[in-house]
Amino acid sequence: MEVPKIKHIGILFSGGPAPAANAVISATVMNLVNAGVEVYGFLQGFEFLQEYEEGKTLAPNEHYKILTLPDVSGIRNIKSIIIKTSRANPGKGISSIHDLTNPEKNHRLLNVYKWMDHFEIDGLITIGGDDTLKTVNYLYLMQYHVPDIRPMRIVHIPKTIDNDYLGIDWTFGYTSAANFAAHEIRNLGADAASTNSWFILEIMGRKTGWLTYAAGIAGEAVRMISVENIKGDFNLDRLVADLLALMVARTNEGKKYGVICVSEGLAELLPENLRPTRVDRHGNVVLGDAEVGKVIANELETRYKEIFPKEALKVRAKQIGYETRCAEPAAFDVMLGSQLGVGAFRAICQKGFSGVMVSVEDQMQIKYVPFHELIDPKTLLAKIRYIHKNSDFYQLARSLEYQLPENRITHE
Repeated sequence: MEVPKIKHIGILFSGGPAPAANAVISATVMNLVNAGVEVYGFLQGFEFLQEYEEGKTLAPNEHYKILTLPDVSGIRNIKSIIIKTSRANPGKGISSIHDLTNPEKNHRLLNVYKWMDHFEIDGLITIGGDDTLKTVNYLYLMQYHVPDIRPMRIVHIPKTIDNDYLGIDWTFGYTSAANFAAHEIRNLGADAASTNSWFILEIMGRKTGWLTYAAGIAGEAVRMISVENIKGDFNLDRLVADLLALMVARTNEGKKYGVICVSEGLAELLPENLRPTRVDRHGNVVLGDAEVGKVIANELETRYKEIFPKEALKVRAKQIGYETRCAEPAAFDVMLGSQLGVGAFRAICQKGFSGVMVSVEDQMQIKYVPFHELIDPKTLLAKIRYIHKNSDFYQLARSLEYQLPENRITHE
């Protein structure tokens, strides 16, 4: 079956930045343009597409840009996203299939379709995280539930430095972000060893510890803690007591220093009075506001001084967050991002696919995962890929941490 000719494609980037973002954009656009397709780069994600007013139009180079080969040549390693991004959320307020036909809730999504019709867009390629996947799934489903919508193919490319996307083993930018955070850990580790002090380093990771563990392993942190470490209800006092035991054991061995990595996702498990309350445009709590690393650091310093009152030991907290999102892209991420871009082109122009996420397996072999396998049918939220405690990756992190003397096997 011959795939109908595609003339105009839209591409946008939504949510937080990630290293190698431009590699994705470059590969996608190069393949599209070389196939004779006109590419509309919609600037700042859904920011301008979610608003529509009859008689008004979007301005070229302000709201969108026709992307050409010169625009995307030599940009794979540039850090800032050439089509920019935002957290605009046209799916805000949608929580069920029925909401997709409710004019009070679907108007922003309909506005996106109005602009797609205005520009005669045949297919939309989105690059973004799980919230963006949720939104584009709404757009995809609307074609089956809302009459008189201009049909278009919709393909999504997964993006998150958290690496917790279902349907793909490694997301572009993850390795680069881990490299950057690991470098920070090594620097702080040298500082800690020089000054006999401790650092509690808070690293991005809302639901999982993929980034915290990778950075901790590569940076040689003495302990890595994420939501996966917590058994049952989160007990801050118990966690602090465990870390204090680690610090005391190292002190007794003559090592009054170290770096402990904690995932920002622990903030959602804090006692009610310590949890952050501010939310972003997707309704996600802004975890950095809680400064969970600082909470832990303050408790540790106080309790350590109760045991060693004559010691002037400092426990400092530091957040590593936005710095990782536009870190220097690693070669692996540039290759991965480029292949995902090629996969998006093939999906829309060669295979006629829609409602799929681009993924890879084995040696960068492209594959496609239908949205319905990635979305919870009841909540319409994207499913999360957790680190299971019986996984080798989880066990790797545990095996490389500092072990308390009583947990070590000795041979007499």
